[in-house]
Amino acid sequence: MLARPHRITRGSDYRTVVRRGRRYGGARLILSVLDTGEPRPARFGFIVSKQVGNAVTRNTVRRRLKDVCARQLPLREGVDIVIRALPAAADAPFADLLADVDRALSRGVR
Repeated sequence: MLARPHRITRGSDYRTVVRRGRRYGGARLILSVLDTGEPRPARFGFIVSKQVGNAVTRNTVRRRLKDVCARQLPLREGVDIVIRALPAAADAPFADLLADVDRALSRGVR
């Protein structure tokens, strides 16, 4: 699970990352990455809409993505990342989600 310093919690922070950040897409996920330059740990946020599925499915996808991101730490300081799950993420195995996030982070953050 992601500790509080590694989570984006304010709506204004979500909007800033999605609007100003660089996008890296795939079949199951879209990552928005913004380098803020602030001296703090990398933070993650998750957007899982009703298009993904019912509440049980959305929460399952969100929990999987949180675990995937926890495995990616540590990352460069001051980076904010918002992950938007697409409907294909509902049926994707954990290994596929891990590979998608790893591929996008290698292009955008590392």
